Amino acid sequence: MAVSLDIGALRARKPAEPVNVEATKGDGLGCHAGKDAMRAAAEAAGMSETLEQLRQDYPAGPHDQPQSMCPAFGSLRVGLRMRRTATILSGSACCVYGLTFTSHFYGARRSVGYVPFNSETLVTGKLFEDIREAVHASAKPEDCDAVVVINLCVPTASGVPLRLLPKEIDGVRIIGIDVPGFGVPTHAEAKDVLAGAMLKFARSEAEQGPVQAPRGGRSERPSVALLGEMFPADPVVIGALLEPLGLSAGPVVPTREWRELYAALDATAVAAIHPFYTASIREFEAAGRAIVGSAPVGHDGTAEWLSAIGRACDVPAETIAAAQNRILPAIRGALSAMPIEGRITLSGYEGSELLVARLLVESGAEVPYVGTACPRTPWSEPDRVWLEERGVTIRYRASLEDDLAAFHEFRPDLAVGTTPVVQHAKERGTPALYFTNLISARPLMGVAGAGSLARVINAALANKPRFDAMRDFFEGVGTGFAAGIWQDVPQRKAAPKAAAPVKPVGEMA
Repeated sequence: MAVSLDIGALRARKPAEPVNVEATKGDGLGCHAGKDAMRAAAEAAGMSETLEQLRQDYPAGPHDQPQSMCPAFGSLRVGLRMRRTATILSGSACCVYGLTFTSHFYGARRSVGYVPFNSETLVTGKLFEDIREAVHASAKPEDCDAVVVINLCVPTASGVPLRLLPKEIDGVRIIGIDVPGFGVPTHAEAKDVLAGAMLKFARSEAEQGPVQAPRGGRSERPSVALLGEMFPADPVVIGALLEPLGLSAGPVVPTREWRELYAALDATAVAAIHPFYTASIREFEAAGRAIVGSAPVGHDGTAEWLSAIGRACDVPAETIAAAQNRILPAIRGALSAMPIEGRITLSGYEGSELLVARLLVESGAEVPYVGTACPRTPWSEPDRVWLEERGVTIRYRASLEDDLAAFHEFRPDLAVGTTPVVQHAKERGTPALYFTNLISARPLMGVAGAGSLARVINAALANKPRFDAMRDFFEGVGTGFAAGIWQDVPQRKAAPKAAAPVKPVGEMA
């Protein structure tokens, strides 16, 4: 079944930047060269327009970029979670090994294509020919709707021109993207690189004529597309919150299959649950869709979000008020039934840190600091304003050093953060939770979010006596080079004395 979507006109597109053939006859200087040198090499190789767009979409912070895993993992993860989508990596073998290992650690059950290269294939242009050959071999319409090709750092720095790949082979779409570590700050934003590229392709298809309808058919009610990966129960909860407004929850972007992209573009409005999906938002705005920031977390967040969504979808004010009166008392009850008492510092790189902080504050916790690896955007402003009005310090593009400094300054009862923050806190006898696996991987929206978060936070806070007991038990064991139990604790050796300068032969006695 095909449907026609009412999508705005295509934005004017700049012609593709010509390839600087001479500049591509180099190896991109290699991973060891450093970001500045690789960025300069990429610009010389004809990638300046690509890098400039990445700079605009994902601006770096005061310290360049946060510490996190390879950004390309975000794009790889999006492709591997989509049905009938093949993924091919082009990059250094060590990078590809690490990315595929991580993807399978996180549950990918699909092969990842790899096009190996060396200095010779880069210099001669053979790598691009190899990529094109791999794409043709992978683009089987009986198996795939799309083939995604991802350039990592060295091919991007060398100017390998994925834009010259065919856009379609036997009906299979070809999506080529550059996700260099020197151009995309975090893996969370790299999810947007691929999601935005796919939305752009799907929007072009929808503008040319009828496209596939959703598997369950088009919703009878206006829908709201949800932007950002979230816990699987959250879209269901959001759908229940939208129902009194006469609306329905549309697809979650990044989507799980290609046809869902059309349904997302067909939505009346877009809820930017994760507010850093800049490229995706650009495509939705080009399609004439309204963007609503924040999310239905806690009492205040849900009240504000319902109003904003209602206005964006032209829902009458009395209907919005009736929905709030129906939903908000249950959320207030859930928050009061499971209060959180304690001081908590919060940091992470998933992009939902401000939402979690709002929920913690409404649950009664003291949250003096929130650090997020993602940037400040217009769609996170409602959360920033609400938190800062309640005394919360927010650090965008936070580094590990920022998070550790906050831990020492505020001395929390619980630290929620990245792996090194959790390790640092536990070494000092403070309970800690890894944000990605234990906080972002659970429901946050509506009544379910309030109860779920309080349970895990209160359980962690209650572990303080256990940490004190362990710290007392192991007191004096030693740390660092002296870690362990010894009869004679090792001592640091004095630094070796500098050798006396050798005198020239003529000065010897």
